[in-house]
Amino acid sequence: MSESLRVLTLNIHKGLSQFNRRMVIHELRDGLGALDPDIVFLQEVQGLNDRFALRFAAWPGAQHEFLAGERWRHVYARNAVYDHGHHGNAILSRFPFVSSENTDVSDHRFERRGLLHTVVAVPGWRRNLHCVCVHLSLHERGRSRQLEAISRRLEELASRDLPIIVAGDFNDWRHRASAILERRLGMREVSLAHHGRAARTFPSVLPLLRLDRIYTRGFEIVGSQVHKGKPWSLLSDHLAVSAEIKRA
Repeated sequence: MSESLRVLTLNIHKGLSQFNRRMVIHELRDGLGALDPDIVFLQEVQGLNDRFALRFAAWPGAQHEFLAGERWRHVYARNAVYDHGHHGNAILSRFPFVSSENTDVSDHRFERRGLLHTVVAVPGWRRNLHCVCVHLSLHERGRSRQLEAISRRLEELASRDLPIIVAGDFNDWRHRASAILERRLGMREVSLAHHGRAARTFPSVLPLLRLDRIYTRGFEIVGSQVHKGKPWSLLSDHLAVSAEIKRA
């Protein structure tokens, strides 16, 4: 039984490099395998794209299945659906999924967003782990509504002192999410707790904005890291954030 977990979040930009110049999903799988996290939160995952399959000879199809391989179990939730495919959020886990549900929190029809909520059974833990993968709106009004939806969904679980991780691309330029999630759910952001400030993750080549985060409840934050430089700066327009956390 392990009381510690390594978790990671990354907006994978549909498996393409910055400015969509190259397919990098194979290199991304290698990078994730080298870090070997227990749970991975992914955004902009391409579940199907017929155009990219024609454009790139080695296009793998369902990206969540390709990235998971034999190492992780996977859950995918489509949010944006179009005539040539769909994309959304995914969670990869070393441990079994007990359940999963995707809640539509789109603010308008031109920007489809969802909250992917999974329950994970970690061997030896008395209580199951709740994991929520998010990709919030580009607009502040939409983000406010989505943070309210996250809070409403998790308040009962927080009151029961269950372990919770919420991670993803928050698009939160003004860094308002941390105060809301701390006040409503008692959550802490890993980079803020460990380094005193959230990590700069976007754009990946010269990161200026602190968009990608991992919030936890019921854990001690042992360490956190933003994965800068090669290969990570070439694998998406966002950088990956990881954390070592231990059950409190």
